[in-house]
This record gives sequence, structure tokens and C-alpha cells, in this order.
Amino acid sequence: MNASRTRVPVSIHSADPLTQAGVVSSLRCDPTVELLDEGREDAASAGDEVAMVLTDRLSDGTEKRLRSLARDPRRRVVLVSDRLREAEMMRVIDSGVRVVVWRQQATPGRLVSAVHTAARGESLVPADLLARLLAETRRLYRSTVAEPGTRPADGLTARELDVLRLVANGMETREIAERLAYSERTVKSVLHGMMTRLQLRNRAHAVAYALREGHL
Repeated sequence: MNASRTRVPVSIHSADPLTQAGVVSSLRCDPTVELLDEGREDAASAGDEVAMVLTDRLSDGTEKRLRSLARDPRRRVVLVSDRLREAEMMRVIDSGVRVVVWRQQATPGRLVSAVHTAARGESLVPADLLARLLAETRRLYRSTVAEPGTRPADGLTARELDVLRLVANGMETREIAERLAYSERTVKSVLHGMMTRLQLRNRAHAVAYALREGHL
């Protein structure tokens, strides 16, 4: 997706008409957002857009919708939800969601920011969600840790590890750049190159990979 375009196409998906109407009202006022026709079928709407899914819980139907929307690589998925349990967090990441916003924190400004973050191909999850995701990943890693000498060869450079350690601490791109004396573009380039090479979906997935391989 070309994030430099003036307006970002956004489709809204929700089973609750009132919730959907509230989000539509919030986004409609922003000149950088182009709301797509609510009545379109998913298959017809595949393309260069951000899909925002609104839900109060991660049901099987919601997870199926997330995976269906994320199947097209040109479409970036944002999830606006109530709190998620640990197992649900892993399913959300695995489904291809790029950005998560807690529903109680979904102000108009935060929703617009989430849209543009996803449109740029970046990922963002709330700090408390990332902390719990890391804790769950560590638990899973420790329960399935390989015998010494049987782990795959290292797949991360020293620079990538430096950046990932700070991502794991919940730092934003700007904070990482300041800590490592890099430009924000360099930080984004390091993360993008690593995630492309290792076929990782987003920053949380990259941290999970590093933990699983024993790097963090």
C-alpha cells in the first residue's frame, strides 16, 4: 500500500450496528480517511485498503473474519477489541492482524493513527498487550525448549537484536532511534528487512521468534 496517498481507504467490519456507527462517525470527519461502502462483500472489497474489525470478544466467527481479511497481502487489518486472554492474543497475531486498539481507548485520534500505522505497513499493539504476549511466549518457549545444541543457527544480526530488545521493552520507533542513535528510518528498515527475510508478520511476531530461538 502506498502510505503517501492523500486518503487511506478504510472498510469497517462489525456485528454491532451501534458500535460501527460510532467508529464511522469518528473516521468520517478526518480528511485523510476514505470510508468504503459498508455494503460491499468481502471478496469484492479485496485490495489496497485498511480493514478495521470491531468486536467485544474474539469469537470463532471473528477469528475467521480476521484471517479472511488478512489473506490478501494488500489489505492491512486493524482490530478494535475489549481485553484479550493470553491464548486469544496468540491467535490474533497468527491471524495476520497488524494493529490492535483497546476499545475503551479508541478515541477518534487513536483510530486515525491506527489506520495510518497499518497503511504504512507497520504494526502496533498496546504496551500491556505486548507485555502479556511476551510473558506467554516465554512460558511456551520454556515448556518446549530444545536440548542444548539442537536449536537452529542464529538468524538475527547484532543490529536486529539490539532493535528487537527495545521493541520487547515496549519502546516505540522514535524511542528506539533515540536510544540507539539511529534515525527512525533506519529502525524501520532494520525491522522491515528482518521481518521480510524471516517471513514474520509484525513486531510482536518478530519478538516471539527471537524468544523461541533463545535470543531474548
